[in-house]
Amino acid sequence: MDAPHSEFKTVALIGKYQSPEIAESLSGLVAFLRSRDINVVLEEATAAAVGNTGLPVANYDEIGKRADLAVVIGGDGTMLNTARRLAEYVVPLVGVNQGRLGFMTDIARESMIEGMTAIIEGRYQREQRFLLAAEVMRASNRVFYALALNDVVVNKGDTGRMIELELKVDGEFIYILRADGMIISTATGSTAYALSANGPILHPSVAGIAIVPLCPHALSNRPITISDRSKLEIGLLPLHDARVHCDGQAHFDVRAGDIVKVRRSRHSITLLHPPGYSYFAMLREKLHWSSTPRH
Repeated sequence: MDAPHSEFKTVALIGKYQSPEIAESLSGLVAFLRSRDINVVLEEATAAAVGNTGLPVANYDEIGKRADLAVVIGGDGTMLNTARRLAEYVVPLVGVNQGRLGFMTDIARESMIEGMTAIIEGRYQREQRFLLAAEVMRASNRVFYALALNDVVVNKGDTGRMIELELKVDGEFIYILRADGMIISTATGSTAYALSANGPILHPSVAGIAIVPLCPHALSNRPITISDRSKLEIGLLPLHDARVHCDGQAHFDVRAGDIVKVRRSRHSITLLHPPGYSYFAMLREKLHWSSTPRH
């Protein structure tokens, strides 16, 4: 019997680490996709890491224009980088977990072919995740801009002392925070750095942005969740400089007097999950929650 017709004509494969596991997974996935008459392209840095495979090589812009699906093989860090690079395109993403936790790369390596079979045959769950847009204003000039799928963090950088931040939401003064910094998190990022700072876990369907202080001097400064339509302004007060991070990957040194503006980006990403995917089951597994009720 012929394989079912797939809506995905061209699939891009993206990995990061040069390791036997990544190369082995890529090789197996390439063979599988080719057996289904699907065109395969390899992201250029991935191609450089795994060596000559004979596959067509493409950068992220070319992948965004050519691919119907991008498969990310690695951990959540690889997925975060890919999500930002492909955010302006409508290419859906699938994650195969080769890392430690894998909140977004939810297909296990050992069940990769089974999961990919279901997805290319159209049996999947589609999920939208929004990104944050962050910019740093110095006087009237924008000196930095980046997207973040997980979080935007303003912290003390290399200094050993607390910094002072003035927070405004939609132009309204909220408070002055004396702390190691502040995390501005999406629902996607609520299980990342924000969680370790006692921030709330937000279900991906919650259209909210979490504001999580980092080691605040006053214990009354608690995490708060606001609407995803809100616009935040974080002013760095004298005398200390700081640093802004987007997904822990893009960063910029900010000075006293700079304003970090954060809002929901107009871009979003689409994640495809195999049948049976459950966000709560994922939390139970990754966070080691008990799945057996106590009677």
